[in-house]
Amino acid sequence: MHAAKNRTAGLLLPAFSARRKGDLGIGDTQALREWVDWAAEHRVGFLQLLPINENGVEESPYSAISSAALDPIYLTMEEIPGLAEKDISHARERLNQAIHADLVNYPAVRHEKRNLLELAWANFHQEGRTFHDELERFRREEEDWLDDYCLFRYLMEIHADKPTWDQWPATCNTPKKAHSFLKREKTRDMHTTEYRLGFFAFVQWLCYRQWRALREHADQRGVKLMGDIPIGVSWHSCDVFFHREEFHLDWYGGSPPEGMSQSDPFFQQWGQNWGIPLYRWDHMEANGFTWWRQRIARLTEFFQIFRLDHILGFYRIYAFPWRPEHNHEYVGMSHEAAAQRNKGRLPRWVLRPDDSMENKSANRDDGDLRLRGILADITGEEVIAEDLGWVPEYVRPHLADLNITGFRIPHWDCDAYGHPNPGNSFPELTFATYSTHDHDPVNGIWAGCHRVIQQHREYATEESGWHYASAHNTLRLLSEFAGIPVAQDGNWPPYGDAIQWRLVKALFSSNSRYATLMVTELFSLDARFNRPGDSGGRNWRYRIPWTLEQIRTDPKLMASCNNLTSLIGITRRC
Repeated sequence: MHAAKNRTAGLLLPAFSARRKGDLGIGDTQALREWVDWAAEHRVGFLQLLPINENGVEESPYSAISSAALDPIYLTMEEIPGLAEKDISHARERLNQAIHADLVNYPAVRHEKRNLLELAWANFHQEGRTFHDELERFRREEEDWLDDYCLFRYLMEIHADKPTWDQWPATCNTPKKAHSFLKREKTRDMHTTEYRLGFFAFVQWLCYRQWRALREHADQRGVKLMGDIPIGVSWHSCDVFFHREEFHLDWYGGSPPEGMSQSDPFFQQWGQNWGIPLYRWDHMEANGFTWWRQRIARLTEFFQIFRLDHILGFYRIYAFPWRPEHNHEYVGMSHEAAAQRNKGRLPRWVLRPDDSMENKSANRDDGDLRLRGILADITGEEVIAEDLGWVPEYVRPHLADLNITGFRIPHWDCDAYGHPNPGNSFPELTFATYSTHDHDPVNGIWAGCHRVIQQHREYATEESGWHYASAHNTLRLLSEFAGIPVAQDGNWPPYGDAIQWRLVKALFSSNSRYATLMVTELFSLDARFNRPGDSGGRNWRYRIPWTLEQIRTDPKLMASCNNLTSLIGITRRC
């Protein structure tokens, strides 16, 4: 599956976080093109993105309403035929506050971009024949998913007051009824119906057009784009609506409680309920895993590297018998009461837990069958497995057998004596990073631990003593890994340039094929992209404070970029 053998360095930069002069309050394909150029200039081998499929009710990149459709929120509006500069300028004026904000204002940005897209579609008939031919060719080439998607979006538009398809009227709540409904709509008003279906196809044509162009530009600059394929899709998705035979509609994937301190009481008691419907793997196996293979084939149009989210879920997955909107009802409820409410069903491992050698062997065999099946068409693309959490002992050896890269987080990867495994002992087929989008950046980890230690010294309690020990241990692990002197007395230095670049050098010096920083770690920004279980409204919204133009004119920021380039050279990455 892997063609690349060189050790390479990457940067995790969510598309929504990028900022450029002239954007509309969120990163777009033009901003990413600028970052591709930056990566080429600084010897960064790849840019790691989060999922780019179209989101639905939730503004989470891991809750897509289609496994094929791309999110139009990332479109560069200046590149869209049928739009005048004055129209985009007026949108910028209305979005002025959102453009300069630290967090993406999704409702405002979506509203303005949607209005511009509607205007572009209304003007599209005035464009040259070339664009019309290109759109028609796109519709023919992608009809296997595009026709259903356009119908689904049309039904979503008609039933905008009903957030999920199971609330739609009986006249259109199944695939057969939906197609019959569409025929009646065309008979009633052919022009309006075709116009709306055409609009949704037009938007996807624009998305595919811009992302294909971005991939071509990245290829020309020698920079790889790394995508992300979530383990599931939204229950309220085009895929689930039209392909119900592929899904279990009454079980929802998630993860178990992990025994760690969590602020969310549901997370503490029950785990995470992601709300994604489980796959009917038996049905998928019978048809050669067609849905999955097509899903991967589409995404590899844009990405040379891709991350398979929650790879553990291909072996077995933790599942809930209720949808996430009911989570709050179960906080504090006993298992007996929860089982009674759900006809005897409780959250559990599906198909089976790893509680015996027989079950472990069966789970490994299931994972082997599924992963070989869904990746059967992979040739030169590079596959990364997100294998974090409580990882069964059979998973990583099995991934290595399949030539799939797994993660290594240095301060989580310890030997039997509690010391971090040195970077030169990491298997070559690994992806080394200090943090993911679900965690604090390493600078935030260090600063947070330092703060806990200082607070314990001032206000020592039994609880703060536990936190002190944990913070001290985390800093010890990071320091041992990076060769930073360990402060036995707890007098750890605050995070600064010296610590930052020793940590980066240690990571890049590792034997791992891939070593990645988050953009927040490059510039020591204490910010999170996502806090699992946090419903405070800040997730998936963080924007870096500067455009690349501003970064290039700031000596301190450029020093970080140049230090990165130097360490990539010193550690012989590319």
